[in-house]
Amino acid sequence: MNGLMKWVKDGNKEQAVTEVKRLMDRGETAEHIITQYIEPAMDSLSNKCTAENFNLLEVMLSGRAVMSVMQTLFPPGTEPAPTKGLVVIATLEGDVHDIGKNILKTILTINGYHVIDCGKDCPIEQLIDTVKKEKPFAIGVSGLISSVVPLVKKIKPLLQENKLPNIKVCAGGAALKQASKELLNVDFLAENAFAGQSYLDAVWTREQT
Repeated sequence: MNGLMKWVKDGNKEQAVTEVKRLMDRGETAEHIITQYIEPAMDSLSNKCTAENFNLLEVMLSGRAVMSVMQTLFPPGTEPAPTKGLVVIATLEGDVHDIGKNILKTILTINGYHVIDCGKDCPIEQLIDTVKKEKPFAIGVSGLISSVVPLVKKIKPLLQENKLPNIKVCAGGAALKQASKELLNVDFLAENAFAGQSYLDAVWTREQT
């Protein structure tokens, strides 16, 4: 197991930061570090969420290690002023694990998007109310546990009901990736945060032409 994956899984943020600095000094890109080390560690965490020996503290410590790594890769204050569209993101009600959502938020912000974060364990009514008020061009939802799947399915019908049919819905996260975009009733199912960003880039570019 790669050292960074081990330190993230162990929740040791100091060692994780030391290792990511070593990888950066070696010339590894932020995208490579996230997709090859951080996201596999997150997939391992998702297995813990369904195991009998699930330990919430362990998952929380791992989440803090991930965010320390993200702050090392993308130091606070280096974000550009928003030049692209508005995206509303959330981890839906019943899921208190927001590691994937926070990674997506960082990636989108660094790439010039204005992001409104509805947080974790977010009731779907709160998400839709925020969307009605803010009028984003897209919604991003993340799920680490399968109990949020029925909620994800409701998003598009609720957008239709509220006369917001053109807002795109992008989903991701360990539990949701096991489904299909057809089953989830979303526009795009992202393999990782960078795939989600690429999809939103394409949608945003089309909407500007």
